[in-house]
Amino acid sequence: MANLSVVSAPTSTTAPASVRTPARRAGAPAPTGSAPAVTGARRRRLPPTAALYALASLTISFLAASSAPTPLYAVYQAEWGFNPITTTVVFGVYAVAVLVGLLTLGKLSDHVGRRPVLLAALAAQAVSMVVFATAGGVPELMLARVVQGLSTGAALGAIGAGMMDIDRPRGTIMNAVVPGMGTATGALVSGLVVQFLPAPTHLIYLALLAVFAVQAVAVLAMAETVTPKAGALASLVPEIKLPRSVRGPVLVAAPVLFAVWALAGLYGSLGPSLARQLTGSTSVVFGGLSLFVLAAVAALSVLVLRRAAARTVMLTGILALIAGVAVTLAAISDSSAVGFFVGTAIAGVGFGSGFQGGIRTVMPLAEPHEASGVLSLLFVISYLGMGVPAVAAGFLVVHASGLTATAQEYGAAVIALAAAALLGLLRGGRARRARTAATA
Repeated sequence: MANLSVVSAPTSTTAPASVRTPARRAGAPAPTGSAPAVTGARRRRLPPTAALYALASLTISFLAASSAPTPLYAVYQAEWGFNPITTTVVFGVYAVAVLVGLLTLGKLSDHVGRRPVLLAALAAQAVSMVVFATAGGVPELMLARVVQGLSTGAALGAIGAGMMDIDRPRGTIMNAVVPGMGTATGALVSGLVVQFLPAPTHLIYLALLAVFAVQAVAVLAMAETVTPKAGALASLVPEIKLPRSVRGPVLVAAPVLFAVWALAGLYGSLGPSLARQLTGSTSVVFGGLSLFVLAAVAALSVLVLRRAAARTVMLTGILALIAGVAVTLAAISDSSAVGFFVGTAIAGVGFGSGFQGGIRTVMPLAEPHEASGVLSLLFVISYLGMGVPAVAAGFLVVHASGLTATAQEYGAAVIALAAAALLGLLRGGRARRARTAATA
Protein backbone atom coordinates (compact mmCIF):
# COMPACT_ATOMS: atom_id res chain seq x y z
CA MET A 1 0.00 0.00 0.00
CA ALA A 2 1.30 3.46 -0.87
CA ASN A 3 2.11 5.83 1.95
CA LEU A 4 -0.14 8.85 2.05
CA SER A 5 1.85 12.13 2.35
CA VAL A 6 1.73 15.50 0.72
CA VAL A 7 4.88 16.95 2.21
CA SER A 8 8.20 16.68 0.49
CA ALA A 9 11.63 16.56 2.00
CA PRO A 10 13.21 19.92 2.73
CA THR A 11 14.20 21.82 -0.35
CA SER A 12 15.18 25.35 -1.13
CA THR A 13 11.94 26.56 -2.67
CA THR A 14 12.58 30.22 -2.13
CA ALA A 15 11.77 33.16 -4.29
CA PRO A 16 14.60 34.90 -6.12
CA ALA A 17 15.82 38.05 -4.49
CA SER A 18 14.65 40.04 -7.48
CA VAL A 19 11.10 38.86 -6.89
CA ARG A 20 10.82 38.31 -3.20
CA THR A 21 12.61 41.18 -1.54
CA PRO A 22 10.39 44.10 -2.61
CA ALA A 23 7.17 42.40 -1.50
CA ARG A 24 8.39 40.79 1.67
CA ARG A 25 6.61 41.91 4.85
CA ALA A 26 7.98 42.22 8.34
CA GLY A 27 8.27 38.84 9.99
CA ALA A 28 8.49 36.92 6.72
CA PRO A 29 11.48 34.59 6.47
CA ALA A 30 14.37 35.90 4.45
CA PRO A 31 15.15 34.06 1.23
CA THR A 32 17.72 31.33 1.63
CA GLY A 33 18.57 30.67 -2.01
CA SER A 34 19.80 32.65 -4.96
CA ALA A 35 18.72 32.82 -8.56
CA PRO A 36 21.17 34.86 -10.62
CA ALA A 37 19.69 33.63 -13.88
CA VAL A 38 16.33 35.09 -12.98
CA THR A 39 17.87 38.38 -11.84
CA GLY A 40 19.14 39.03 -15.34
CA ALA A 41 15.62 38.57 -16.69
CA ARG A 42 13.85 40.75 -14.15
CA ARG A 43 12.81 43.35 -16.73
CA ARG A 44 10.93 40.71 -18.71
CA ARG A 45 9.03 39.43 -15.69
CA LEU A 46 5.86 40.55 -13.96
CA PRO A 47 6.41 42.70 -10.87
CA PRO A 48 5.85 40.77 -7.61
CA THR A 49 2.46 42.35 -6.87
CA ALA A 50 1.21 41.67 -10.41
CA ALA A 51 2.42 38.08 -10.16
CA LEU A 52 0.64 37.69 -6.82
CA TYR A 53 -2.68 38.78 -8.28
CA ALA A 54 -2.15 36.71 -11.41
CA LEU A 55 -1.69 33.61 -9.25
CA ALA A 56 -4.80 34.48 -7.26
CA SER A 57 -6.72 34.79 -10.53
CA LEU A 58 -5.74 31.21 -11.37
CA THR A 59 -7.49 29.85 -8.28
CA ILE A 60 -10.52 32.00 -9.09
CA SER A 61 -10.73 30.76 -12.69
CA PHE A 62 -10.06 27.10 -11.80
CA LEU A 63 -12.79 27.05 -9.14
CA ALA A 64 -15.12 29.14 -11.30
CA ALA A 65 -14.71 26.48 -13.97
CA SER A 66 -15.46 23.79 -11.39
CA SER A 67 -18.75 25.45 -10.40
CA ALA A 68 -19.74 26.53 -13.92
CA PRO A 69 -21.54 23.23 -14.68
CA THR A 70 -23.72 23.55 -11.55
CA PRO A 71 -26.55 25.60 -13.15
CA LEU A 72 -26.32 23.40 -16.25
CA TYR A 73 -27.13 20.10 -14.57
CA ALA A 74 -30.86 20.69 -15.03
CA VAL A 75 -30.26 21.34 -18.74
CA TYR A 76 -28.16 18.20 -19.09
CA GLN A 77 -30.75 16.19 -17.17
CA ALA A 78 -33.54 17.38 -19.48
CA GLU A 79 -31.49 16.64 -22.62
CA TRP A 80 -29.97 13.32 -21.61
CA GLY A 81 -32.62 11.96 -19.23
CA PHE A 82 -30.48 10.96 -16.26
CA ASN A 83 -31.72 10.88 -12.64
CA PRO A 84 -30.59 13.07 -9.71
CA ILE A 85 -28.05 10.52 -8.50
CA THR A 86 -26.06 11.09 -11.69
CA THR A 87 -25.71 14.76 -10.79
CA THR A 88 -24.15 13.98 -7.43
CA VAL A 89 -21.94 11.28 -8.96
CA VAL A 90 -20.62 13.79 -11.50
CA PHE A 91 -20.05 16.20 -8.63
CA GLY A 92 -18.33 13.49 -6.58
CA VAL A 93 -16.12 12.37 -9.47
CA TYR A 94 -14.70 15.88 -9.65
CA ALA A 95 -13.96 15.91 -5.91
CA VAL A 96 -12.24 12.50 -6.11
CA ALA A 97 -10.16 13.65 -9.09
CA VAL A 98 -9.08 16.75 -7.16
CA LEU A 99 -8.04 14.52 -4.26
CA VAL A 100 -5.98 12.31 -6.55
CA GLY A 101 -4.37 15.38 -8.08
CA LEU A 102 -3.56 16.83 -4.66
CA LEU A 103 -2.09 13.59 -3.33
CA THR A 104 0.03 12.74 -6.36
CA LEU A 105 0.83 16.10 -7.94
CA GLY A 106 0.40 18.50 -5.02
CA LYS A 107 4.10 18.76 -4.20
CA LEU A 108 5.51 18.37 -7.71
CA SER A 109 6.05 22.13 -7.99
CA ASP A 110 8.52 21.93 -5.08
CA HIS A 111 10.79 19.94 -7.43
CA VAL A 112 10.19 21.15 -10.99
CA GLY A 113 9.07 24.71 -10.24
CA ARG A 114 5.74 26.49 -9.98
CA ARG A 115 5.53 27.64 -13.59
CA PRO A 116 5.80 24.23 -15.35
CA VAL A 117 3.09 22.76 -13.11
CA LEU A 118 0.79 25.73 -13.64
CA LEU A 119 1.26 25.72 -17.41
CA ALA A 120 0.48 21.99 -17.57
CA ALA A 121 -2.59 22.49 -15.36
CA LEU A 122 -3.82 25.33 -17.58
CA ALA A 123 -3.41 23.14 -20.65
CA ALA A 124 -5.42 20.36 -18.98
CA GLN A 125 -8.12 22.84 -17.97
CA ALA A 126 -8.33 23.99 -21.58
CA VAL A 127 -8.79 20.38 -22.70
CA SER A 128 -11.58 19.89 -20.15
CA MET A 129 -13.37 23.00 -21.43
CA VAL A 130 -13.28 21.59 -24.99
CA VAL A 131 -14.70 18.28 -23.74
CA PHE A 132 -17.46 20.10 -21.83
CA ALA A 133 -18.35 22.23 -24.85
CA THR A 134 -18.61 19.21 -27.16
CA ALA A 135 -20.14 16.74 -24.68
CA GLY A 136 -23.01 14.65 -25.98
CA GLY A 137 -23.74 12.58 -22.91
CA VAL A 138 -22.83 11.65 -19.35
CA PRO A 139 -19.55 9.80 -20.23
CA GLU A 140 -18.08 12.97 -21.76
CA LEU A 141 -19.29 14.97 -18.76
CA MET A 142 -17.52 12.53 -16.44
CA LEU A 143 -14.33 12.67 -18.51
CA ALA A 144 -14.30 16.46 -18.44
CA ARG A 145 -14.79 16.47 -14.67
CA VAL A 146 -11.92 14.01 -14.16
CA VAL A 147 -9.50 16.06 -16.29
CA GLN A 148 -10.68 19.24 -14.60
CA GLY A 149 -10.30 17.76 -11.12
CA LEU A 150 -6.80 16.37 -11.70
CA SER A 151 -5.55 19.69 -13.08
CA THR A 152 -7.13 21.63 -10.22
CA GLY A 153 -5.56 19.32 -7.66
CA ALA A 154 -2.16 19.70 -9.30
CA ALA A 155 -2.46 23.49 -9.42
CA LEU A 156 -3.88 24.40 -6.00
CA GLY A 157 -0.74 23.62 -4.02
CA ALA A 158 1.52 25.30 -6.58
CA ILE A 159 -0.65 28.42 -6.74
CA GLY A 160 -0.93 28.74 -2.96
CA ALA A 161 2.75 28.12 -2.34
CA GLY A 162 3.67 30.51 -5.16
CA MET A 163 1.65 33.31 -3.57
CA MET A 164 3.40 32.71 -0.26
CA ASP A 165 6.79 32.63 -2.00
CA ILE A 166 6.15 36.17 -3.20
CA ASP A 167 4.49 37.63 -0.10
CA ARG A 168 3.84 35.34 2.85
CA PRO A 169 1.32 37.48 4.82
CA ARG A 170 -0.76 38.50 1.81
CA GLY A 171 -0.40 35.06 0.26
CA THR A 172 -1.90 33.45 3.36
CA ILE A 173 -4.96 35.71 3.22
CA MET A 174 -5.37 35.22 -0.52
CA ASN A 175 -5.27 31.46 -0.10
CA ALA A 176 -8.34 31.83 2.10
CA VAL A 177 -10.33 34.39 0.11
CA VAL A 178 -9.95 33.39 -3.55
CA PRO A 179 -11.62 29.93 -3.37
CA GLY A 180 -14.90 31.57 -2.36
CA MET A 181 -14.55 34.20 -5.07
CA GLY A 182 -13.97 31.57 -7.72
CA THR A 183 -16.84 29.34 -6.66
CA ALA A 184 -19.25 32.28 -6.47
CA THR A 185 -18.21 33.71 -9.82
CA GLY A 186 -18.54 30.44 -11.70
CA ALA A 187 -21.96 29.56 -10.31
CA LEU A 188 -23.62 32.92 -10.97
CA VAL A 189 -21.96 33.83 -14.28
CA SER A 190 -22.72 30.40 -15.67
CA GLY A 191 -26.37 30.73 -14.67
CA LEU A 192 -26.66 34.16 -16.30
CA VAL A 193 -24.98 32.96 -19.49
CA VAL A 194 -27.24 29.93 -19.70
CA GLN A 195 -30.38 31.98 -19.01
CA PHE A 196 -29.81 34.97 -21.27
CA LEU A 197 -27.25 34.09 -23.95
CA PRO A 198 -27.30 31.60 -26.83
CA ALA A 199 -25.59 28.18 -26.88
CA PRO A 200 -26.02 27.61 -23.12
CA THR A 201 -23.99 24.40 -22.97
CA HIS A 202 -21.12 25.82 -25.02
CA LEU A 203 -20.58 29.55 -24.45
CA ILE A 204 -19.51 29.51 -20.80
CA TYR A 205 -16.85 26.88 -21.49
CA LEU A 206 -15.50 28.74 -24.52
CA ALA A 207 -15.29 31.92 -22.45
CA LEU A 208 -13.31 30.09 -19.76
CA LEU A 209 -11.07 28.63 -22.45
CA ALA A 210 -10.16 32.18 -23.49
CA VAL A 211 -9.47 33.13 -19.85
CA PHE A 212 -7.08 30.19 -19.47
CA ALA A 213 -5.21 31.23 -22.61
CA VAL A 214 -4.66 34.73 -21.22
CA GLN A 215 -3.55 33.32 -17.87
CA ALA A 216 -1.02 31.04 -19.58
CA VAL A 217 0.62 34.15 -21.02
CA ALA A 218 0.74 35.68 -17.52
CA VAL A 219 2.36 32.54 -16.08
CA LEU A 220 5.00 32.63 -18.80
CA ALA A 221 5.77 36.22 -17.77
CA MET A 222 6.22 35.35 -14.08
CA ALA A 223 9.59 34.79 -12.44
CA GLU A 224 10.09 31.26 -11.14
CA THR A 225 10.21 31.21 -7.33
CA VAL A 226 11.62 27.69 -6.93
CA THR A 227 15.04 26.27 -7.74
CA PRO A 228 14.40 22.89 -9.45
CA LYS A 229 15.76 19.88 -7.59
CA ALA A 230 15.85 16.13 -7.91
CA GLY A 231 13.08 13.86 -6.64
CA ALA A 232 10.19 14.83 -8.92
CA LEU A 233 9.19 11.22 -9.65
CA ALA A 234 9.45 10.22 -6.00
CA SER A 235 7.21 13.16 -5.08
CA LEU A 236 4.36 11.56 -7.07
CA VAL A 237 4.06 8.76 -4.48
CA PRO A 238 1.26 9.77 -2.10
CA GLU A 239 2.28 10.23 1.53
CA ILE A 240 0.73 11.85 4.56
CA LYS A 241 3.68 13.15 6.51
CA LEU A 242 3.21 16.33 8.45
CA PRO A 243 6.08 18.52 9.63
CA ARG A 244 6.21 18.48 13.41
CA SER A 245 5.59 22.23 13.60
CA VAL A 246 2.07 21.95 12.09
CA ARG A 247 0.80 18.64 13.47
CA GLY A 248 -1.11 20.13 16.39
CA PRO A 249 -2.62 23.00 14.38
CA VAL A 250 -3.72 20.61 11.62
CA LEU A 251 -5.55 18.45 14.18
CA VAL A 252 -7.41 21.57 15.33
CA ALA A 253 -8.15 22.85 11.84
CA ALA A 254 -9.10 19.55 10.14
CA PRO A 255 -12.61 19.12 11.64
CA VAL A 256 -13.46 22.74 10.83
CA LEU A 257 -12.27 22.42 7.23
CA PHE A 258 -14.18 19.16 6.76
CA ALA A 259 -17.38 20.67 8.15
CA VAL A 260 -17.36 23.88 6.09
CA TRP A 261 -16.56 22.07 2.86
CA ALA A 262 -19.27 19.50 3.58
CA LEU A 263 -21.61 22.49 3.55
CA ALA A 264 -20.18 23.54 0.17
CA GLY A 265 -20.86 20.00 -1.04
CA LEU A 266 -24.49 20.33 0.01
CA TYR A 267 -24.95 23.50 -2.04
CA GLY A 268 -22.96 22.20 -4.98
CA SER A 269 -24.94 18.97 -5.29
CA LEU A 270 -28.42 19.62 -3.88
CA GLY A 271 -28.51 23.43 -3.77
CA PRO A 272 -29.79 24.01 -7.33
CA SER A 273 -32.70 21.58 -6.90
CA LEU A 274 -33.58 23.00 -3.47
CA ALA A 275 -33.52 26.60 -4.74
CA ARG A 276 -35.77 25.80 -7.67
CA GLN A 277 -38.15 23.81 -5.46
CA LEU A 278 -38.46 26.56 -2.86
CA THR A 279 -38.77 29.44 -5.33
CA GLY A 280 -41.05 27.56 -7.70
CA SER A 281 -38.91 28.79 -10.59
CA THR A 282 -37.32 26.74 -13.35
CA SER A 283 -34.71 29.44 -14.05
CA VAL A 284 -31.17 28.11 -14.10
CA VAL A 285 -30.07 31.37 -12.46
CA PHE A 286 -31.70 30.17 -9.24
CA GLY A 287 -29.80 26.92 -9.70
CA GLY A 288 -26.52 28.77 -9.21
CA LEU A 289 -27.78 31.54 -6.93
CA SER A 290 -27.65 29.56 -3.68
CA LEU A 291 -24.04 28.53 -4.27
CA PHE A 292 -23.21 32.11 -5.29
CA VAL A 293 -24.68 33.54 -2.06
CA LEU A 294 -22.81 30.99 0.06
CA ALA A 295 -19.45 31.54 -1.65
CA ALA A 296 -19.73 35.32 -2.08
CA VAL A 297 -20.54 35.89 1.59
CA ALA A 298 -17.70 33.50 2.46
CA ALA A 299 -15.21 35.57 0.45
CA LEU A 300 -16.49 38.81 2.01
CA SER A 301 -16.19 37.40 5.52
CA VAL A 302 -12.56 36.50 4.88
CA LEU A 303 -11.80 40.11 3.99
CA VAL A 304 -13.72 41.52 6.95
CA LEU A 305 -12.06 39.22 9.50
CA ARG A 306 -8.57 39.12 7.99
CA ARG A 307 -7.04 41.04 10.92
CA ALA A 308 -8.73 39.02 13.67
CA ALA A 309 -6.85 36.24 15.48
CA ALA A 310 -6.99 32.91 13.67
CA ARG A 311 -8.67 31.13 16.61
CA THR A 312 -11.30 33.88 16.84
CA VAL A 313 -12.00 33.55 13.13
CA MET A 314 -12.40 29.78 13.43
CA LEU A 315 -14.71 30.13 16.41
CA THR A 316 -16.81 32.68 14.51
CA GLY A 317 -16.96 30.34 11.56
CA ILE A 318 -18.17 27.35 13.55
CA LEU A 319 -20.90 29.31 15.36
CA ALA A 320 -22.09 30.95 12.11
CA LEU A 321 -22.09 27.57 10.38
CA ILE A 322 -24.32 26.04 13.06
CA ALA A 323 -26.67 29.03 13.09
CA GLY A 324 -26.85 29.34 9.31
CA VAL A 325 -27.56 25.67 8.67
CA ALA A 326 -30.20 25.66 11.42
CA VAL A 327 -31.98 28.62 9.79
CA THR A 328 -31.71 26.93 6.39
CA LEU A 329 -33.24 23.70 7.70
CA ALA A 330 -36.11 25.60 9.29
CA ALA A 331 -36.71 27.40 5.99
CA ILE A 332 -36.77 24.11 4.06
CA SER A 333 -39.34 22.73 6.52
CA ASP A 334 -41.48 25.87 6.09
CA SER A 335 -40.94 26.02 2.30
CA SER A 336 -39.59 29.55 2.73
CA ALA A 337 -37.36 30.74 -0.11
CA VAL A 338 -36.42 33.95 1.74
CA GLY A 339 -35.45 32.00 4.87
CA PHE A 340 -33.42 29.61 2.73
CA PHE A 341 -31.29 32.40 1.29
CA VAL A 342 -30.96 34.17 4.67
CA GLY A 343 -29.73 30.93 6.23
CA THR A 344 -27.40 30.42 3.28
CA ALA A 345 -25.87 33.87 3.82
CA ILE A 346 -25.29 33.19 7.53
CA ALA A 347 -23.79 29.80 6.67
CA GLY A 348 -21.57 31.60 4.15
CA VAL A 349 -19.98 33.51 7.03
CA GLY A 350 -19.30 30.12 8.60
CA PHE A 351 -17.82 28.76 5.38
CA GLY A 352 -15.47 31.69 4.82
CA SER A 353 -14.44 32.18 8.43
CA GLY A 354 -13.96 28.48 9.12
CA PHE A 355 -11.81 28.02 6.03
CA GLN A 356 -9.79 31.18 6.68
CA GLY A 357 -9.26 30.24 10.31
CA GLY A 358 -7.99 26.80 9.33
CA ILE A 359 -5.59 28.17 6.72
CA ARG A 360 -4.27 30.88 9.03
CA THR A 361 -3.86 28.47 11.93
CA VAL A 362 -1.61 26.15 9.93
CA MET A 363 0.13 27.86 7.02
CA PRO A 364 2.17 30.54 8.86
CA LEU A 365 3.90 27.71 10.75
CA ALA A 366 4.98 25.84 7.60
CA GLU A 367 8.46 26.47 6.23
CA PRO A 368 8.70 27.74 2.64
CA HIS A 369 9.83 24.34 1.33
CA GLU A 370 6.86 22.70 3.13
CA ALA A 371 4.15 25.15 2.01
CA SER A 372 3.00 23.35 -1.15
CA GLY A 373 2.65 19.97 0.56
CA VAL A 374 0.96 21.29 3.70
CA LEU A 375 -1.49 23.39 1.71
CA SER A 376 -2.27 20.38 -0.49
CA LEU A 377 -3.06 18.36 2.62
CA LEU A 378 -5.49 21.02 3.84
CA PHE A 379 -7.24 20.89 0.47
CA VAL A 380 -7.34 17.08 0.68
CA ILE A 381 -9.26 17.37 3.95
CA SER A 382 -11.51 20.01 2.41
CA TYR A 383 -12.36 18.04 -0.72
CA LEU A 384 -12.99 14.87 1.28
CA GLY A 385 -15.55 16.90 3.20
CA MET A 386 -17.07 18.22 0.00
CA GLY A 387 -17.14 15.01 -2.05
CA VAL A 388 -17.96 12.08 0.21
CA PRO A 389 -21.13 13.46 1.88
CA ALA A 390 -22.38 14.85 -1.46
CA VAL A 391 -22.20 11.46 -3.19
CA ALA A 392 -23.90 9.80 -0.23
CA ALA A 393 -26.65 12.42 -0.43
CA GLY A 394 -27.22 11.59 -4.08
CA PHE A 395 -27.92 7.96 -3.24
CA LEU A 396 -30.30 8.99 -0.48
CA VAL A 397 -32.25 11.33 -2.75
CA VAL A 398 -32.94 8.54 -5.23
CA HIS A 399 -33.14 5.42 -3.07
CA ALA A 400 -34.29 6.59 0.36
CA SER A 401 -35.52 9.92 1.66
CA GLY A 402 -36.09 12.17 -1.34
CA LEU A 403 -34.73 15.69 -1.86
CA THR A 404 -36.20 17.58 1.12
CA ALA A 405 -35.58 14.90 3.74
CA THR A 406 -32.06 14.23 2.44
CA ALA A 407 -31.22 17.94 2.60
CA GLN A 408 -32.46 18.05 6.20
CA GLU A 409 -30.43 14.97 7.14
CA TYR A 410 -27.37 16.40 5.40
CA GLY A 411 -27.78 19.72 7.22
CA ALA A 412 -28.12 17.95 10.56
CA ALA A 413 -24.91 16.06 9.84
CA VAL A 414 -23.11 19.34 9.05
CA ILE A 415 -24.31 20.79 12.37
CA ALA A 416 -23.02 17.69 14.17
CA LEU A 417 -19.64 18.02 12.44
CA ALA A 418 -19.47 21.71 13.37
CA ALA A 419 -20.33 20.90 16.99
CA ALA A 420 -17.52 18.32 17.09
CA ALA A 421 -15.13 20.89 15.61
CA LEU A 422 -16.23 23.42 18.25
CA LEU A 423 -15.56 20.91 21.02
CA GLY A 424 -12.11 20.18 19.63
CA LEU A 425 -11.28 23.87 19.33
CA LEU A 426 -12.36 24.61 22.91
CA ARG A 427 -10.48 21.62 24.30
CA GLY A 428 -7.38 22.61 22.33
CA GLY A 429 -7.59 26.12 23.77
CA ARG A 430 -7.85 24.81 27.34
CA ALA A 431 -4.89 22.48 26.78
CA ARG A 432 -2.80 25.33 25.39
CA ARG A 433 -3.61 27.57 28.35
CA ALA A 434 -2.73 24.74 30.74
CA ARG A 435 0.67 24.27 29.04
CA THR A 436 1.31 28.00 29.19
CA ALA A 437 0.46 28.10 32.92
CA ALA A 438 2.70 25.11 33.61
CA THR A 439 5.59 26.72 31.74
CA ALA A 440 5.08 29.98 33.64
